[in-house]
Amino acid sequence: MTDVTDNTTIAAPPVERRNSGLRIALYAALGILLVALPLFSGDFYINLASQILIAAIFALSLNLLVGYGGLSSLGHASFLGLSAYFAAWFFTRGGLDHTSAALVALLGTTIVAGFFGLIALRASGLGFLMITLALSQVLWGVAFRWASVTNGDNGLSGMTRPMPFGIDLNGPAAFYWFSLVIFGISFVLMAIFTESAFGSALRGTRDQPRRMAALGFDVWLIRWITFVYAGFWGAVAGLLYVYYHKYIHPTSLSITASAEGLLSVIAGGSGTLGGPVVGSILVVMLKNYASAYVERWNMLLGIVFLVIVIFMPEGLVPGTKRLWKRFTGGAK
Repeated sequence: MTDVTDNTTIAAPPVERRNSGLRIALYAALGILLVALPLFSGDFYINLASQILIAAIFALSLNLLVGYGGLSSLGHASFLGLSAYFAAWFFTRGGLDHTSAALVALLGTTIVAGFFGLIALRASGLGFLMITLALSQVLWGVAFRWASVTNGDNGLSGMTRPMPFGIDLNGPAAFYWFSLVIFGISFVLMAIFTESAFGSALRGTRDQPRRMAALGFDVWLIRWITFVYAGFWGAVAGLLYVYYHKYIHPTSLSITASAEGLLSVIAGGSGTLGGPVVGSILVVMLKNYASAYVERWNMLLGIVFLVIVIFMPEGLVPGTKRLWKRFTGGAK
């Protein structure tokens, strides 16, 4: 009887294995589609895809705080805008090459993120949100008022795109592929971060901070490291942002920019890796398409967000999974 049972178990492939194979096939198909996109799309759609990739990196970095750390921030655009300003200023006025300017931008922004974390993490919940908002408004005000450095409301222009390994990124396709590579690296590294033991501890501080502290975990330090790590990836998004536009303006530091990132995370599904990407697609598409037909496209974005919150409060990605399980009889 034991032999028969064992043979039967081996002959029937588990559901998890079939789902895993299907998931791998879907990811492979998606990867091929993303790589081949410039081969069958016009420049407008290629540039739109580049904007989505930049917004997705930004939203994924914010998701580390919001989704995995339980720390809602309205000042995350500080790191995108600050990195862009650093790179543009040191390249156009500081005399550095692209590589040196990028390294200064990433290092400088990460240091500022560490300092902001020391201030913001003195509170949590609404207090944390308001402190991050206040800090971002300080940078926004500096960018507007310190005209001798930031050129004020005129912004910094004259930025060019780098040429990694001699590849000219001025073409839409070349820049898209460059952004896709950076996005892939950032996605994988943030996935490793969230799935690691540290990521598990981070989720523990989100769900049960007092219990985690009682177990010997340093809740504040875990949150601070995450804050700095999220700031670093926000800086990466800022570099791509200034390379794409070849220009930077104080609006990149505004509350609107932070709110768009937060909407992307919540609409797509916080605490997931796919959610911020889907949310970024939604926000960027609405900005580019709805704004062409609707003057107050922000109101339309608010309506779409309201519908998502009512019918899929957990976000588009988790909500779609829930509906899929319901229609397939609850199979995992």
